[in-house]
Amino acid sequence: MTRFHFDLLQQDAQTEARLGRITCRRGQIDTPTFMPVGTQGTVKGMLPEALKEIGAQIILANTYHLYLRPGHELVREMGGLHRFMNWDRPILTDSGGFQVFSLGDLCTITEAGASFQSHLDGSRHMLTPELSIEIQQALGSDIVMVFDECIPHPAERAYVAESTARSTRWAQRCRDVLPAGGETALFGIVQGGMDLDLRQQSAEQLLEIGFEGYALGGLSVGEEAAVMYEMMAHSLPLLPDNKPRYVMGVGTPQNLIEGIARGCDMFDCVMPTRNARNGVLFVRSGKLSIKQARYRDDQQPVDPSCSCYVCRNYSRAYLRHLYQSNEILASVLNTHHNLHYYQQLMADARRAIADGCFERFRGDFYSAQES
Repeated sequence: MTRFHFDLLQQDAQTEARLGRITCRRGQIDTPTFMPVGTQGTVKGMLPEALKEIGAQIILANTYHLYLRPGHELVREMGGLHRFMNWDRPILTDSGGFQVFSLGDLCTITEAGASFQSHLDGSRHMLTPELSIEIQQALGSDIVMVFDECIPHPAERAYVAESTARSTRWAQRCRDVLPAGGETALFGIVQGGMDLDLRQQSAEQLLEIGFEGYALGGLSVGEEAAVMYEMMAHSLPLLPDNKPRYVMGVGTPQNLIEGIARGCDMFDCVMPTRNARNGVLFVRSGKLSIKQARYRDDQQPVDPSCSCYVCRNYSRAYLRHLYQSNEILASVLNTHHNLHYYQQLMADARRAIADGCFERFRGDFYSAQES
């Protein structure tokens, strides 16, 4: 049995940036890492082989969506999510808390859990901490997230305090269902809204319960970037050095660089894939909107400094043509490029930490964005 563990390999001298390695039953994950989001058991527009080609070592799948369709019991019968989607590397599943939160008035939160109406067919369901863990175990996840409530922003402090305390109680119920010591890791999620004291209280209580890793939840929900960075800077140092630290649902390349500088090891976000489908491509100097008319006869690759398959083989003119023609291949190629950009950004950050020059790398990143 391969026990989940995290090795902190190097700490940057000038920032909180960390170089590490997660080991779990389906392989190793070099950190800092970005996890492509495969909401419904697929990273939209990407074959598993293409994900491996760009360097993805772990992907994220969604408990809420897979529970509703095709159903976790069916996935279990099919041999688990890895076999179902032909992905033999690690998978992290979120708990469904954020998706339930996003349903708004279709969802009611009580101590028992979240009662909600399916966005697919209107049917009623009750998602509890216990059921969330049961679903994630049926999927065969390597890293399981506790069930929590994602707090909207802004929110009254009394509500934030009540919700955070409830999420802590839910975290204990998740730990009771999935004890420590097995091959599957369970991560706790620090909540507390944008309140520093409540963030600290949440972190301390989760540490008392004990998890294999810890995440910051409730960020990238509409707050300004400066507030997000303040929450990271305050909360990440509260978490153990010998456990992976994960900031959920974040974010832009700038968010990732700043998260790494503050001690984060893991990220996920739909931004690179969603932007790709909307014709927005990430490049060294920032972003490029391929739909613009100026690229109609542009023979250059998307990013001359990029080594991805798309930039080696296709012009901006061709990618614009595909997008304007509403061709499926537009989403496929754009997604491949964007996810390669994110994976390369993480690889470059890891190399900079290893070489003791992360702060210079950070400065070079922003200099390129301004050029």
